[in-house]
Amino acid sequence: MPSTTDLPGVTELLATAVGAVGGAERPGQVAMAEAVARAIRTGDHLAVQAGTGTGKSLAYLVPALRHAVETESTVVVSTATIALQRQLIDRDLPRLEKALAKPLGRRPTFAILKGRRNYLCLHKIDSGFEDEPEDAALFDPFAISRIGREVTRVREWVSDTETGDRDELVPGVSEQAWRQVSVSARECLGKARCPMGTDCFAEKAREEAGRADLIVTNHALLAIDALQGYQVLPEHDLVIVDEAHDLVDRVTSVATAELTSGTVTMAARRAGRVVDQELADRLLEAGDGLGMIMEDLPSGRLDEMPRPLAGSLAALRDAAHACVTGLGSEKSGDVDVQTARKLALSQLEEVHDTTVRLLGAWDADTANRRDVVWRTEPHGNRPPALYVAPLGVAGLLRDRLFARNTTILTSATLTLGGNFDSMARSWGLPAEQEGASSPTEGAATEKSVEGPRWTALDVGSPFDHARHGILYLAKHLPPPGRDGLPPSYLDEIGELMAAAGGRTLGLFSSMRAAKQATEELRKRTDLEILCQGEDSTALLVRKFAEDEASCLFGTLSLWQGVDVPGPSLQLVVVDRIPFPRPDDPLASARQRAVEARGGNGFLSVAATHAALLLAQGTGRLLRSTTDRGVIAILDPRLATARYGGFLRSSLPSYWTTTDPAVVRAALTRLDAASSPKESA
Repeated sequence: MPSTTDLPGVTELLATAVGAVGGAERPGQVAMAEAVARAIRTGDHLAVQAGTGTGKSLAYLVPALRHAVETESTVVVSTATIALQRQLIDRDLPRLEKALAKPLGRRPTFAILKGRRNYLCLHKIDSGFEDEPEDAALFDPFAISRIGREVTRVREWVSDTETGDRDELVPGVSEQAWRQVSVSARECLGKARCPMGTDCFAEKAREEAGRADLIVTNHALLAIDALQGYQVLPEHDLVIVDEAHDLVDRVTSVATAELTSGTVTMAARRAGRVVDQELADRLLEAGDGLGMIMEDLPSGRLDEMPRPLAGSLAALRDAAHACVTGLGSEKSGDVDVQTARKLALSQLEEVHDTTVRLLGAWDADTANRRDVVWRTEPHGNRPPALYVAPLGVAGLLRDRLFARNTTILTSATLTLGGNFDSMARSWGLPAEQEGASSPTEGAATEKSVEGPRWTALDVGSPFDHARHGILYLAKHLPPPGRDGLPPSYLDEIGELMAAAGGRTLGLFSSMRAAKQATEELRKRTDLEILCQGEDSTALLVRKFAEDEASCLFGTLSLWQGVDVPGPSLQLVVVDRIPFPRPDDPLASARQRAVEARGGNGFLSVAATHAALLLAQGTGRLLRSTTDRGVIAILDPRLATARYGGFLRSSLPSYWTTTDPAVVRAALTRLDAASSPKESA
């Protein structure tokens, strides 16, 4: 058994791991593993673009596990999707655990850790204490009855689950029901005070994670650990961020706060159980006042503080602070009293902190503001809401993530416009120096400008994009309009689908466009067209994969969530360049802030957003080395607009054409080659 001082090198360990899982060694995978090992040694951060099929999971897991065993430290791997978490926990890590046990001298250990809200709270279930759903008075009796049935099913599930993990409850339950059986970190009594502390599912998960060499978590929990004032993850010195293209959006989501009259009402009701009723009534009145003022506010981004809102928020802040003061110090040893106090304090602090943040959102000029505020329209039974979100998270990530840990960031999509600069700036890493050449495939480029030291590496892809994929730019079509899909777009999609014999994934910029295309084309073809929203997305993707003659139409979640190798997917259709909506409050505010500082807001925000989504969406086509097919972009601006070159350079080097006849002929040949031969 080797000692930790003479462990095999990463290349040797990777070869052992690849052999154990029945794979083949790939140059890009080896280059990535060596780069990760080098970053661990030097402490420099690393950004790696690794195309689909590279085997990037093994390329970072092998050096990470070697480091954890050698130094007896903990490594954190963060992902954006449940699918990747399950791949790592259920498939990759169990195989590596066995394959690397002998060369590492012992079996490496791993665990999964999620936020506390993802686990059942046994104390909440045992005590029978239930929260009233936010805006409960607005729920109809059927909705309340449904929530009750779901809570009953979860209570019955308690005796069957060993983890209490929400993701293991099938079928799942609504967010309103889950909140009745779970608590946030702020609401938790803590293991020492809780009567169910020794059996707590969340504490058991955290204890298991604390003993593991490697922890798999999600970007949200990584953000909470970095941004909040309390430690969530065990001590660690290395963070690996997979699906790093999603990191900024996930951190932004964690750092976004919401305020509604309903949240204030719930805070007042909780407070009424543990403070003088007069204080709770004052908070309730302030919440009612906020609700009336919000009814009259315009929807969308609020560039200036409306005077009535300023007074209402100040009153709400003071009322929430008075309730917090009224709680006093924790004295009672009664668990029920402690629970009620903790729940009230959590909600009161959330209301108070959000109002303080809102009141300060307009203090600076446009170029220097830190937050953007917007009001949403009422939706169904939900009243209007105020949101406050950070204009950027680069400073937060630079100070709270990169300053504390060596960080590896990887994804199939990190170079936009041909380099790493856009992603680097959004993460808080210094962009490439002016005039520096873009990194070539397989070559590492060190960034030596002021800021955290980091290295960029593009290990390429095992796919021959120029031979296996055609990028079709429908230059002859009119630019997309605002009144739905033009008839010429529907004709084009129909002709392409017919040539492909189905096998089509339609990625649309809106649900309205996806439904329009579905309804119109169902009248014209016998091919089955599945549309997102008509069933669960997972079931629709499975049906699409099983039936080669089917088509699947949908919007944003399909741009990143579909993995269908083989002949079931040979045509990806994109209706328009996926720029953010002009009325998107966060994107428009970020664009305006860049322009106020003298930059190009359109290129920095809108075009970068579109480039990332285009790269992700078109990446659905080639999922294995034997895949072939066509990517059809109907929006002619990709071929004609000045920014088209930036967007095209963010995509792999597909063979490109603007000739529809060439594309239809290629699809017809692919269909013929993929269709089963009729028996003689």
